[in-house]
Amino acid sequence: MTEFTTAEDSPHSLSDYSLQLNRWFLKPIGAWPLSASTSRLEKIVSMILNFLCYFFVLFTVIPCLFYLWLEDEIVAVKLKTLGPFSHWFIGGINYTTLLLRGKEMHSCIKHVQNDWKIITRKEDQKVMMKYAKIGRCTAAFCAAFMQGGVLSHCTISAFTKEIIEVGNETRTLRVLPCISYKKLIPVDTNPTNAIVLATQFVSGFIVNSSAAGAVSIAAVFAAHACGQLSIMTTWVNEFVTRSKNRNSNVRLNEVGKIVEHHLRVLSFITGIENVMTEICFMELFKCTLNICMLGYYILTELQAHNLQITAVYSVILCSMIFNIFIICYIGDTLTEKCKNVGDTVYMTNWHYLPYKDVLDLIQIILRSSMVIKITAGKLVHMSIFTFGNVMKTAFAYLNLLRQMT
Repeated sequence: MTEFTTAEDSPHSLSDYSLQLNRWFLKPIGAWPLSASTSRLEKIVSMILNFLCYFFVLFTVIPCLFYLWLEDEIVAVKLKTLGPFSHWFIGGINYTTLLLRGKEMHSCIKHVQNDWKIITRKEDQKVMMKYAKIGRCTAAFCAAFMQGGVLSHCTISAFTKEIIEVGNETRTLRVLPCISYKKLIPVDTNPTNAIVLATQFVSGFIVNSSAAGAVSIAAVFAAHACGQLSIMTTWVNEFVTRSKNRNSNVRLNEVGKIVEHHLRVLSFITGIENVMTEICFMELFKCTLNICMLGYYILTELQAHNLQITAVYSVILCSMIFNIFIICYIGDTLTEKCKNVGDTVYMTNWHYLPYKDVLDLIQIILRSSMVIKITAGKLVHMSIFTFGNVMKTAFAYLNLLRQMT
């Protein structure tokens, strides 16, 4: 391919544009992967952030777990507690996964940055920028839905007051988003109630950021991979067209570059799978459970004519559906894009090429016929079909829950 260094912006600024939102989501919680150039001070700050994040999340999850396990409450109250508990608990697991997969994530980030350096032709960079904008917009929607829904629920809970009687004393307390076990933490007293409420706000931000960061990083990486595959199919068409017009003047090493770039993109998609497989598994479980529970909460609040909290639950429900849809759509799109590369090569005028170049193109077709999947725990292929199964399962459990309660 003939390359022209006519890009208006530097490769660093272009790659920074595509990854900027992900860094904003993950750096405040210490989950942005460290590199060899990271200073000692930044490493210390990151370790402190990790400690604080675990402290706030565990400070919310452990008292809630004790409440579910030890408190003798009616089923309806425990069901009301199960949804927030699962969100915080699985959010903590996702946060841990992001930290453990830091090296793989850093490898994918370096891959994106190197692609912006390698691809210097203006028309190719326009394609990359188009897909970067798609990934960036998806990341913004994920964060807006998740943070907006859950934090608004925390805010409404904070402004809702309950009156309790302790002995001969009457106390007015703020409702906690995630119920705590009173024998472990005396949340029925002030200022303990206010302190626990503040920590739950912070821990809510942390688990939301980890969920939004995980989905958004997958969206940005997937969009980048789709852009690279689109560029590669353009190169194949250009190569075959020039071969048709100038039979003996085509450089034989050009098809080799196309094959190398194809393998490079497939390696990048494998890296995305390594980063996302555990997160996809937990999101699959969390979204199935939470869609069921949120549907139950919405029906319950509608019966009580509590429209304000119903609206908040509806926003959270939309964010859960959006998140699992995006992950499934990403897996489906990457699989289809990889298959389409082989179809595109086959549909070109390859019969105009020299025999050696035809063999190289056959390698692309053969490699494209091997299905690449983004999976949940190496078990379930993330696809639109899987999204349909999640929705059917969630509403089936919701129907069962309605009949039982």
